[in-house]
Amino acid sequence: MQREIVLDTETTGLNPRGGDRLIEIGCIELINRIPTGREYHVYINPERDVPAEAEAVHGLSTAFLLDKPLFKEVANGFLEFIGEDQLVIHNASFDVGFLNAELERLKIGAISMDRVVDTLALARRKHPAGPNNLDALCKRYGIDNSQRIKHGALMDSLLLADVYIELLGERQATLVLADASQAQGRGGRGQGGVRKAAVRDVPLPPRIGADEKSAHRAFVETLGGGKALWLKYLSEPNSSN
Repeated sequence: MQREIVLDTETTGLNPRGGDRLIEIGCIELINRIPTGREYHVYINPERDVPAEAEAVHGLSTAFLLDKPLFKEVANGFLEFIGEDQLVIHNASFDVGFLNAELERLKIGAISMDRVVDTLALARRKHPAGPNNLDALCKRYGIDNSQRIKHGALMDSLLLADVYIELLGERQATLVLADASQAQGRGGRGQGGVRKAAVRDVPLPPRIGADEKSAHRAFVETLGGGKALWLKYLSEPNSSN
């Protein structure tokens, strides 16, 4: 069993060493490259204002984040969810840099890049001409990202899971990926749906006729020396079934 965590973050800016902080973490669990439905999602109070230019990207305001937990209050739950498993991140140095800056403040060991798969690096090797941002990759692979009006850590993780499978060339082995991810409620960041199977207007005709049913009944009656229990439940032949 291979467990992987697809992860994305949102932040107040671009520089974790210059005062910018995490404000959102979104993760989904994959087992053998298929989403299990287990997710980790949290908004974080960054203990500072969110610049207008950052809010324009992800839509998360200072006021919205004011009553959210501090990173130190969610750190243990986050680390428990990701465990020691492989992390799948787009432009991984950015997200890991922010995560490690937060962990460093708590004197908790850093996340090693040795356990990280950077899908941006994968995409650049596979498509050197680019572009290789998440929206461009969704368009390239025909992945519906119409609900991605603004950046959001959980929504982007779900899209990235699809992109990751395409980059690996394993779509045929994981055809349920898109339906499994869309079936999960997205807490206001987009809702997926499960299509119902179509119902035939006219039922298919029976594949066996009355003669075959009679022959089968006669054969069954020869079993068990006439004392078999199932003879009590043997119904009369019915050509309509």
